[in-house]
Amino acid sequence: MHTGFKLPEVTFHTRVRDESIGGSNPFRWEDKTTADYFAGKRVVLFSLPGAFTPTCSTYQLPGFEKGYDEFAKHGIDAIYCMSVNDAFVMNKWAQDQKLSNVQVIPDGSGGFTRRLGMLVHKDNLGFGMRSWRYAAVVKDGVIEAWFEEPGLCDNHGEDPYGVSSPETVLKWLAENKG
Repeated sequence: MHTGFKLPEVTFHTRVRDESIGGSNPFRWEDKTTADYFAGKRVVLFSLPGAFTPTCSTYQLPGFEKGYDEFAKHGIDAIYCMSVNDAFVMNKWAQDQKLSNVQVIPDGSGGFTRRLGMLVHKDNLGFGMRSWRYAAVVKDGVIEAWFEEPGLCDNHGEDPYGVSSPETVLKWLAENKG
């Protein structure tokens, strides 16, 4: 469905470490665009309902983090984890998960996720608007492969996981060399 689609151009409001600030919270605001993350690179992007949630923190994010070297062998330049969470939450989650390979992208207002058609209501869990779980292989800003969990809908009673797993994406990369 999304294969061949160019990613939407949005601006992400991020917080980056800047030691020149000093103190216990040496971070500053830095806006980054879709092009900053995706132009001229082949990446894996995966999105999930929320930082610190069970499936995301136990399986999906750690799987991509641990599998980074294997992804790199298949021509992947970066792996990005996106969620409809703000930069403060995403950075704290990255720190909690001890990430060194996967980079987090905060889609705080859900603008990117909405334009991809993946923004759903999760009011049944008290979350508000969040991303449906998916993964994609993206080359120079264009979706090369799309892995969407089944049942896309508002207030889904479950949190399907498998289609967007690191194992599934890696299998596709191994079968689609080039």
